[in-house]
Amino acid sequence: MDVLTLILCIVGSVVLSSFISRFVPRVSTPLIQIIIGALTTLLPIFPQARLEPELFMVLFIAPLLYLEAHRIDKTALLNTLGLSLSLAIGLALATMVAVGFSINLVWPAVPLAAAFALGAALGPTDAVAVSSLSHEASLSPRQLGILEGESLFNDASGIIGFQFSILTAVTGTLSVDHAAEQFLISFVGGTAVGIVVGLIANWVFETSRSLGWETTTTRILMELFLPFLVYLGAQDLAHVSGVLAVVAAGLTVRFDRTGIGPNVARTNIVADSVWSVLSFSLNGSVFILLGMQLPQAMSTSWDNPGVSNVLLLGIIILTSAVVTGMRFLWVTGMLRLAKDQKTRRRRRMTAARWRSAAVMTVGGAKGTITLSLMFTIPYVLGNGDAFPMRDELIFIAAGVIIITLLLANFLLPLLAPNHATASTEMTQITIDILRRTVEELTGRVTPENRRSVLHVIDSYTKRITRLKQRMGASDPQDLEKLQIEAVHWEKDYVKERLERTKAFGIADGQDTPELQIEACERMLDHIMNTLRHTSSAAPTRRTVSQIRGRFRAIQRRLTILARRGGGVILRTTPLLSENRVYAAMRSIQVDAMEYVIDRLYEEMGRNVYRTEHCSTLILDYRRAEASLRNRPNVSDSAEAIMQTEQAKRDSYAIELGIIQDMFEAGTINRTQIRQLRRNVYVMQVDAESEL
Repeated sequence: MDVLTLILCIVGSVVLSSFISRFVPRVSTPLIQIIIGALTTLLPIFPQARLEPELFMVLFIAPLLYLEAHRIDKTALLNTLGLSLSLAIGLALATMVAVGFSINLVWPAVPLAAAFALGAALGPTDAVAVSSLSHEASLSPRQLGILEGESLFNDASGIIGFQFSILTAVTGTLSVDHAAEQFLISFVGGTAVGIVVGLIANWVFETSRSLGWETTTTRILMELFLPFLVYLGAQDLAHVSGVLAVVAAGLTVRFDRTGIGPNVARTNIVADSVWSVLSFSLNGSVFILLGMQLPQAMSTSWDNPGVSNVLLLGIIILTSAVVTGMRFLWVTGMLRLAKDQKTRRRRRMTAARWRSAAVMTVGGAKGTITLSLMFTIPYVLGNGDAFPMRDELIFIAAGVIIITLLLANFLLPLLAPNHATASTEMTQITIDILRRTVEELTGRVTPENRRSVLHVIDSYTKRITRLKQRMGASDPQDLEKLQIEAVHWEKDYVKERLERTKAFGIADGQDTPELQIEACERMLDHIMNTLRHTSSAAPTRRTVSQIRGRFRAIQRRLTILARRGGGVILRTTPLLSENRVYAAMRSIQVDAMEYVIDRLYEEMGRNVYRTEHCSTLILDYRRAEASLRNRPNVSDSAEAIMQTEQAKRDSYAIELGIIQDMFEAGTINRTQIRQLRRNVYVMQVDAESEL
């Protein structure tokens, strides 16, 4: 029961951190989760339970490494493979040795093997911890590729080094020849097992998909089961590195990129969403556990009379300095020795390259893997004695993690400020794709599908307009003021028309006065609701206004129903159908748009609003008016809806074809094509669900 309570506390803390992180955007989510975990231990229901250390390797490391390897950009990984391996293997080994000797020299009570284990655990970096700062920091594709590749490979090297160090600490002996032999067997065997299992998984999933046996549920369950199967099979059956097997399998598996069609897209999207939730939950759980572990480890070390608190804090600062200093020196030497890809010559260290070295140093924060490894330290040695300094080693590792996260949180945005260049580039690419899609759709217009295709083209045009405004092509505040003013003009027109109909009992067009009154009142409800939501008043006043508006709308609706029912009972007015009311509202809305367009033309000759804003709004109203006029009547609505849905599907196919052409032409890279395709797949699934 205590374990169940602990799991519920962890899950609840992860959920709470996801909400709090939205309100504290400048503090990384891992730091928030550590604080929440520490505060959770103060709750009276918090149990005094602990999870088995070996479970961390299976429950956390296996799925996280698989997902990281599966999602990494393979092309970027190959381009930066040498630099990534230099950091993942060379720097990890150098960090293990430097930290081990430093701690053993300053604090001889820590055995050298245990200090090496701490140094090995501090080798792996946590790219997930730094990714939460992406809205504040901007990393170049090369820097991001190096960090991701390093994070992938140094997990394996750090874990293997940690396991050998712990084995030495537990048994008290270490044979270099035997260790080298076991390392080679574990490395090669783990990689081979992962590749073989990945190839088998590809065949199984692709075959089941081609035969139509795959369902969303079975696909997701089998994919979630795969990393655990690979890790346990390699570790317990083949007696090789389960970590390397999981990494190799993640790099080999590719079944989610095969097949076309809405069902495949829906399955891929659901699987991606499930893995995203699982990844956040696992990473969050580890940092929550770190926060939960801190009070106990701190109190144990702090209250121990044989441990100097000042020395303990000094060891944390020393270890952080050694880890950060070694990384900066290694990255600087790597940049100095690396040759330019074009000239094949070594370059001098300019100010920009020194800043790049600092970014790569600060971007190597420690996190999930480090803490998970430290939790796997056994409680007893081979002779039955307690493992020396276990709590203190975990406390030191936790302190280093917090310091590196703080450095990444506050220094990385200063060293690499986010100018939104990548977002702007992606937005411009999306606009180009949408424009080419509209051009292709325009060439497919026929007298039979004119209305449906124009409706789809109008939706694409609106998307282009929104993207332009996001890029800053226009002043959003001034344009927003004009849009709100235009809505007020619509309200004035509809209100005047309603009052005129009530006063004279004469309706415009072929509508009856009763029908026009009801249509105008409903239109006013919609317009007033829009204005209440766009009000710039204080939140409290806006909420009160919205509540009052809701009551007035309900009161007006009840009045309409009472008047309609009374008229039917007295046989003074016929029963009004919703279709006729909808048609009358559409007619009034078209007239109101014409009125607003005339007012906008008048405003263009004045100096109140900018000319380009007036012209932009005129185009928007023209497109909306054309969309309303082209909407089908009630009699042929079903056929027109089917034509519109078919036009949507055609537009998505055109958009995907244009994206593929741009990728083959080298205009966009693999990361961009993946994101663009995912957006289209989401819209495809949404269109299918509407059917």
